[in-house]
Amino acid sequence: MSETTLLIGSRGSHLAKAMVREFLAPLRTAHPHITFKQRTIMTSGDKDRVSSLQALGKSLTSIFATQVEEALLRGEVDIAVHSLKDLPTTPTPRTFLAVTPVREDPRDALTGTPWEGLPAGARIATSSARRIAQLAHLRPDVTTVPIRGNVPPRLRTTREMGLHGCLLASSGLRRLGMGGEIGTDMDPDLYPPSPAQGVLGVQIREDDRHLADLLAPLHDPATHAAVTAERALLAELHGGCSVPVGALATVEGDRLRLVAQVTALDGTTAVRTTRTGPATDPVDLGKRSAIALLEQGAEHILSQIRDTK
Repeated sequence: MSETTLLIGSRGSHLAKAMVREFLAPLRTAHPHITFKQRTIMTSGDKDRVSSLQALGKSLTSIFATQVEEALLRGEVDIAVHSLKDLPTTPTPRTFLAVTPVREDPRDALTGTPWEGLPAGARIATSSARRIAQLAHLRPDVTTVPIRGNVPPRLRTTREMGLHGCLLASSGLRRLGMGGEIGTDMDPDLYPPSPAQGVLGVQIREDDRHLADLLAPLHDPATHAAVTAERALLAELHGGCSVPVGALATVEGDRLRLVAQVTALDGTTAVRTTRTGPATDPVDLGKRSAIALLEQGAEHILSQIRDTK
C-alpha cells in the first residue's frame, strides 16, 4: 500500500461491484487526496452458479468470503468489502471489522406476483434455507424452485420458467437499480431477514487498525447497534447464514427492538421472540433473545438441521 492508494477487494458480481461503489462514494469525498482502486476476486460461490448452496456442502462463508479474506491477509488488497451476512460471527484471525456503514433496506423482497396475489400452489424461486423454511411456514401450499447465480440471471430464469416470483434481498435489488422488480417487500415481523442483511462488512487487517480512522466517516451507530444484536443472537444459537434463523433489530429512540425466528426446514415448526433493550447494550439483547428461542425449542430445530448435513 502506498501513501496515496488503497486497494479495495470484493467479489466480482455486479452486486458486489455496486456495493463497493456505494462504499467508495463518501470516502472519495472525505479523502480526495487518496486514490481508491477496486480489485475483484473470484470466489467458490461465483465459480459454481449451478449447484444448490446445500449441495456445495460448505458454509456460505467459505463459498462467498474466504478467497476475499485470503487476498486481504496476503496484502493483495487493503480493505475487503463483503455482505456482512456472509461473514461468520467469530472474526477470522488477523482481521477486524473496521466500521458499520448505514444499512440498505434489510427486508426480503418478492419479485413478480405480489404476496397477497399469490395463487394456491404458486412456484417461487429461492435457494436460501431460511427463505424456503419461512415460506413453507407461511404458505405451505407454495412450491420453491432452486435458482442460483447473480440477481439479473435469477430474475430472467424466473420469467423463463414461468414462476410466480423470486425471493431476494431487497437491498440487492435496490443497489442494482432494480427496485422496480419488487412486487412485495416482506413484513419483517412475519418474515424476518437474515441477520445483518443489507449491511456492508468492511474488513481490514488487525495490524492496519489505523485505517479505521480513515473509514470513520462511514460509521453509522444505529446500524452498528442493530447488527451487533442480530449477530450476537446468531452466535448464541451457534448458527450461520445457511441455517433458517431470521432476525431484525431496529433502533427506537434509546431502545433497541429485536424480532427473531427459527424455522424448521419443512416449515412445520417455528419459534419466535420479540424483545427490547437499551441500544447501548445490543449484545445482551441478542443473547437474551437467543435464550428465549432456545427455551421455546429452537435447539431441537437446529439440531435436526445439523444432523442432516
